Amino acid sequence: MNRKQIIPIGIVIAIGVILGGLILAWDKPGETRENHAESQESSQAHPDEHGLHGHEKEGAVPGKNTGNEPRRGPKGGKLFTRDGFGVEVTIFEKGVPPELRLYLYKDGRPLPPSAADVTVTLSRLGAPAQVFNFKPQADFLLGDQIVEEPHSFDMAIATEYDGKTYRWGHSQVEARVTMQDELLERAGIELHTAGPGIIRPTLKMPGEIVFDEHTIVQVVPRLPGIVTAVYRHHGQHVKKGEVLAVIESQALADLRAQFLTARKRVGLARVTFEREKQLWEEKISAKQDYLAAQQALAEAGIASDLALAKLHTLGIPSEAIDQRADLARYDIRAPISGLITAKAIAQGQTLKEDAAIFTIADVSEVWAQITVYAKDLEVVRTGETATIRSTATGAEGEGVISYISALIGVQTRTATARVVLDNREGNWLPGMFVTAELVTEEIEVPVAVTADAIQTLNDHSVVFGRYGEHFEARPLKLGRSDGRMIEVLGGLAAGEQYAAGNSFAIKAELGKAGASHDH
Repeated sequence: MNRKQIIPIGIVIAIGVILGGLILAWDKPGETRENHAESQESSQAHPDEHGLHGHEKEGAVPGKNTGNEPRRGPKGGKLFTRDGFGVEVTIFEKGVPPELRLYLYKDGRPLPPSAADVTVTLSRLGAPAQVFNFKPQADFLLGDQIVEEPHSFDMAIATEYDGKTYRWGHSQVEARVTMQDELLERAGIELHTAGPGIIRPTLKMPGEIVFDEHTIVQVVPRLPGIVTAVYRHHGQHVKKGEVLAVIESQALADLRAQFLTARKRVGLARVTFEREKQLWEEKISAKQDYLAAQQALAEAGIASDLALAKLHTLGIPSEAIDQRADLARYDIRAPISGLITAKAIAQGQTLKEDAAIFTIADVSEVWAQITVYAKDLEVVRTGETATIRSTATGAEGEGVISYISALIGVQTRTATARVVLDNREGNWLPGMFVTAELVTEEIEVPVAVTADAIQTLNDHSVVFGRYGEHFEARPLKLGRSDGRMIEVLGGLAAGEQYAAGNSFAIKAELGKAGASHDH
């Protein structure tokens, strides 16, 4: 074959290759060079726009004509296409609340936003459907509502373009976990229903537990003497009448001797009186002798009663008065039941009658001494009930404010309030630091949830709503709180069930499932 024949054959082959490439390009209009460039661009998410995030279930919404499944679009969203027409759905949320932005395409090329009418319907668990209408903006269609969190919904897209109707469906799940009743019971999760509640804002004030000053007693011996025994010590509880210590007192021995002598004289005077009375009645002796004997008996009785009264004032019981074995023994007894807070006595010590040897405080009732700042004096009132909590032991109790100081401290610029607490169970120890909480008002709110239901998820405060066997995080807009109940301003409606106690177990299950917000 000569050279002139080879050249025409080569030209025919080259033309065939070119025609074959053109035929393939004509069969795949979405894969032009320009479209290929856009496809390369779509492999990177737009920095300001997010696709539908979360754990997605791509495909049909029941009852909808889905067409082909969505793929990633040039703007990083979900691109739904059919017959060369496409709608890309994105959620834009940089610097603005989450909003739907739609981009239109024909054969891979952008269309102006006014080229089609689009409606998007989002259906969520436990909430009415949210229908979005759109207005053209620069190069996209902008939805007329905020896309509320969580971004977990069934989406239905209806589009009118060039006289034709296109419908797609898409589902995605975010922050949702399935837990049956048996698992709830094992996890100890409590279910409550959101609804009207009462918020009781409280004023918190620091304080300290102190003794009731009205029940502190100083124990003195009343008689001078030498200490022979000490039975009770600092920090011990004693009962009323219990022997604390024993002393030997010469003064007590003298008083007992006086009483015994006076009583003996009463006996002798009575014998003399009886004899003189009989003699006078028999007219043997003069009446004057009878009257003198009567007077002597009375005087002896007076002296005896006086000596007995002195012994009784010293606290000596009647049964111990007649004991002659140890006239000097004197038992120092507890005047009240309580706690020995101070002791100044030792065996062998010589005591004066006015020496303070024990201090006993009745701790069945104590005071919470509360610091009240000047700005709060208008709220704190006597007669109000305050809740007292220990910062160390967790003890809790209620008491009534019985006193508020009339003066403000020069150094501290605070006043002092006193709350009386029942301490028969011994929960309150003097010196213990406490916090006093005083309810300042009661506010009725339309929707409230318990404080233990609030969890933090992706920097949002959420509760887990219960919908059938599903729990789904509901980001909340919160209002006032009293530490027990929290006002809900948005995110959960009255009548919806939510997880309260042990709701952290749901968050843990959510973490295992990896059902997080995919921003």
